[in-house]
Amino acid sequence: MNYPPKKHQDDDINHIIEVIKSYPLATVISVKDDEPLITHLPLVYENGKLIGHIDIYNPQAKLLKDNNKVTIIFAGPECYISPSVYSTTQLPTWNYIKVHLKGTVKAIESKAALKESLITMTEFLEAPEHKYVLEPENPRLDANLKYIEMFEITITDWEGKFKLSQDKKPKDINLARKELIRANQESIKQFLDKVI
Repeated sequence: MNYPPKKHQDDDINHIIEVIKSYPLATVISVKDDEPLITHLPLVYENGKLIGHIDIYNPQAKLLKDNNKVTIIFAGPECYISPSVYSTTQLPTWNYIKVHLKGTVKAIESKAALKESLITMTEFLEAPEHKYVLEPENPRLDANLKYIEMFEITITDWEGKFKLSQDKKPKDINLARKELIRANQESIKQFLDKVI
């Protein structure tokens, strides 16, 4: 991201971090022999890096180490915005929030660090209610550590794509925001009614 004033760059990165924290399921993309390998994993943003875990049998696990390059995509809310939503004449559009990151990845070999990280990630994902606590002495946790690898991504490029009717009048921006909330709640319900 290249923004002239540093204040704008800091604001944009803060918005990107908020997307990562609110929508932590990432699309992680590595390339081997000109073929992309893609896995969907929750990643936690910690001290300027992304922390994740992967099953050792996932073919992508072999690439999540040795400072290999990786691309990460986070997806926030999105929806179609009908012109009928606005108070002024507009054309149809699609509003969305996406984050594209590039970085280098290294494996974290310590099983103690892996265990602590799994506990920390569970605590983060359980927020704010914390209905479940992954205890350090959980026997299933210890038994599964040998099947999980931990990795850390150093972010080298940040790109936030926030298309939220920003070019409209304040009243129409607010109407589009309300539609984004309404449409996401409704589309999730309709989809789940069809598949479950």
